[in-house]
Amino acid sequence: MTGFWKRPRRLNYAVNNKRVKSTSKVANAVKHYETLKKRVEVEWETKWLKNAFLIVWKKLKKYWIKTN
Repeated sequence: MTGFWKRPRRLNYAVNNKRVKSTSKVANAVKHYETLKKRVEVEWETKWLKNAFLIVWKKLKKYWIKTN
């Protein structure tokens, strides 16, 4: 029997099984970065594009991908 405040770990699938949830996260982040670069050439720098670049840059940094 579990304790009063304990989480039932046998019912929580994500806690019990360590696995990759998405295999194409890195590829999607790189593709998103490339499409944003093309949009900047067409639309110039807008506030929306700056925010999108910031999000993609954080993802690339998280996955240890160089943007050069």
